[in-house]
Amino acid sequence: MKTFPENFLWGGAVSANQCEGAYNEDGKGLSVQDVLPHGLRGERTEGPTADNLKLEAIDFYHNYKEDIRLFAEMGFKVFRTSIAWSRIFPEGDEETPNEKGLEFYDRLFDECLKYGIEPLVTISHYETPLGLAEKYDGWRSRKLIGFFERYCRTVFTRYKDKVKYWLTFNEINSLLHAPFMSGGIKTPAEQLTEQDLYQAMHHELVASAMAVKLGHELMPSAKIGCMILGITVYPLTPDPDDMIATMEKDRETLLFADIHARGTYPKYLLNYFEDHKIEICMEPEDGEILKNTVDFISFSYYSSVCATTHTELGEPTGGNLSRGYKNPYLKATAWGWQIDPKGLRYTLNRLYDRYQLPLFIVENGIGAEDQLVTLENGEKTVLDDYRIDYLRQHLIQVREAIRDGVEIMGYTSWGCIDLVSASTAEMRKRYGYIYVDRGDDGTGSLRRYRKKSFWWYRDIIESNGVNL
Repeated sequence: MKTFPENFLWGGAVSANQCEGAYNEDGKGLSVQDVLPHGLRGERTEGPTADNLKLEAIDFYHNYKEDIRLFAEMGFKVFRTSIAWSRIFPEGDEETPNEKGLEFYDRLFDECLKYGIEPLVTISHYETPLGLAEKYDGWRSRKLIGFFERYCRTVFTRYKDKVKYWLTFNEINSLLHAPFMSGGIKTPAEQLTEQDLYQAMHHELVASAMAVKLGHELMPSAKIGCMILGITVYPLTPDPDDMIATMEKDRETLLFADIHARGTYPKYLLNYFEDHKIEICMEPEDGEILKNTVDFISFSYYSSVCATTHTELGEPTGGNLSRGYKNPYLKATAWGWQIDPKGLRYTLNRLYDRYQLPLFIVENGIGAEDQLVTLENGEKTVLDDYRIDYLRQHLIQVREAIRDGVEIMGYTSWGCIDLVSASTAEMRKRYGYIYVDRGDDGTGSLRRYRKKSFWWYRDIIESNGVNL
């Protein structure tokens, strides 16, 4: 039976803004996250406020050596993290980078490599410098392409001998749903038109392709991928109209992968622009830049939704940024995200059939309210069998997709150490194999404790998935 390949990259994933803390240390500037204390759907504040857990987060900035050692104990082959753009360019538009910020990531990547862990680095993970939002309205301005190129050139040059795997923008399709968090667009979302959003999207896509071009020039052996928010959609009924509705909702996600993988705008998107009177302002060189296509496609996968034209039959549901209707055959998490392991196999096959490019699952996991307990031997842990079951069922479907013939590079489960939730800005919504003692009220020792899933995942990695 085919199982996971020998070079499969097992690991976990975090983002800088959800774990690092140290929001104003060593020359770091503010990012959009520093004024979003209540998560995805909360209002921004004028500046950092005491109720923003991300300002300290789990203090990975000062505890990264201990945390990387714990990842190594689990046997990680890869660790996905992001660079906080405003650590390198505090306002975003400086000509000279912040050396202390660069030095931190030198230390972090060196610590990973010491244990044989490959860094997988997201260049922009919902961390647009606040200065770029305030001065330029974020990615609505074409000027950000130049600032992003300078940032990419800086980190590629600095870390080219330490980082082999790069992602350009985290969940790039989220720009259409969360313009401030995803794209640093200061203009209130309700005032933005589709024209505004798709123009900003174009700027990001050009910047992403430019990063691929630059990365291949500076790091010939590196692999550079895109990252999309994976939204798997089923028709709620067999009505052909529901199939068309599903196709159209799918394309809201796939258009980003289409452009990254094929290097051109798909005809269905150009038709949509024509029908909705959207005129993208493109420079003459943009078409050639977009032809710099990615080496692989990565995506997040948490849940699935249904699409329907029979709205009276459906009950609305959704995940982080996905919206649709409940599937009556699926259960849901405490936060209402429907659990669909087989949807991951379906998604992997569908993406591979469409692009014939290697795939990388860079986010997958279950947010839950964990309870720290003390065992008879005095050890503190979390008996998170629910997390083990969730991950096992999804990894079984990854194995099935490999048997189907899908080329999969690796799997980094989300929030491998507890961190601040992106969607709700809570600590109580935990994903990790490692419990961090911090509460929603900001109290706690920040001590780390291995959960039951820690030992389970160690066994899965050690056996290369045989013990699933």
